[in-house]
Amino acid sequence: MSEVRPARVAGATIAPGTRERLELPTVRLATGSQLSLPLEVLHGTRPGPRLWLSAAVHGDEVNGIEIIRQVLGELSPGRMAGTLVAAPIVNVQGFMSESRYLPDRRDLNRSFPGSARGSMASQLARLFMREVVEGSTHGIDLHSGTDARTNHPQVRADLTDPDTLELARAFHAPILIHAAVRDGSLRAAATARGTKVLVYEGGEAHRFNTDAIETGAAGVLRVMKALGMRRTAPDAPPEPPLRSRNTAWVRAGRSGLVRILVTPGQTVEKGQRIGVIKDAFGDRILQVKASRAGMVIGLTRQPNVNRGDALVHIASLEKTPPMENDSPTDGPPVSPPDPGASPGSAPPG
Repeated sequence: MSEVRPARVAGATIAPGTRERLELPTVRLATGSQLSLPLEVLHGTRPGPRLWLSAAVHGDEVNGIEIIRQVLGELSPGRMAGTLVAAPIVNVQGFMSESRYLPDRRDLNRSFPGSARGSMASQLARLFMREVVEGSTHGIDLHSGTDARTNHPQVRADLTDPDTLELARAFHAPILIHAAVRDGSLRAAATARGTKVLVYEGGEAHRFNTDAIETGAAGVLRVMKALGMRRTAPDAPPEPPLRSRNTAWVRAGRSGLVRILVTPGQTVEKGQRIGVIKDAFGDRILQVKASRAGMVIGLTRQPNVNRGDALVHIASLEKTPPMENDSPTDGPPVSPPDPGASPGSAPPG
């Protein structure tokens, strides 16, 4: 067995078989105080890959924070291979203000790979790329829905890449979605450097969603087992995950109060009644119908809607379950992103 050398992360040296918490200095506040990005590094006793976990890139998406906490509670570096770098709160300022954005109103997940002289978001993106992503072989970026939307647990990735597909299968979310990268996203920047990246979506912003957290934590541990970083992982459900290459939002045809009649994870048929929009008196009724057959992977929680607002996100499903050793075939492109939507509500990066 080859010798395991100490790991170098964010200027610190972590000995084999140990874990260490680090504070990565980011920006200086108006008070003069230094704000830091918290990291926890676990360095195993056997050679292996280097995996990063990131959450709260959007500061209001907190499910990933709890996923990382639960994963860290299951791990012992003395029984691990490789290195895990966990960043539970990347956008610290957004998290503290319960905002998706940084104080400069920029979206961190549209600011990668960043620059040394750019905006606050651009500088933070550059720092994360240099200190966390650089040197990592794999990454899992954890997200939730936003703008009063919730997401059914799902993995988004480049399913045409065999290695990425294998990890997506190992995660075993209910549905795997082939999604093109989005310019400026963490996934796009890391992928350009050769890192294999999964994006996990589950639940909604501002709160913990038990199902999304449990699915995410179990999925991360399964990926670590698939990478050889640990020997055990939670059992996967017996049903193979579904797969999609095309998604679209059903939008409001009229302003009013909407009542959604479907739930995340439910399958629907084209033309099925999935909601109803009425005015405040219950008049001027408009039926909302599914534009395609597929699975509901997201929906709005906001009753008050305007014409054109996104209501229900439907993923078209592959007609036959994928075989264990197959690879995705060419298919229709991923639907265009919803302008201004988060990675939790449109094909993300």
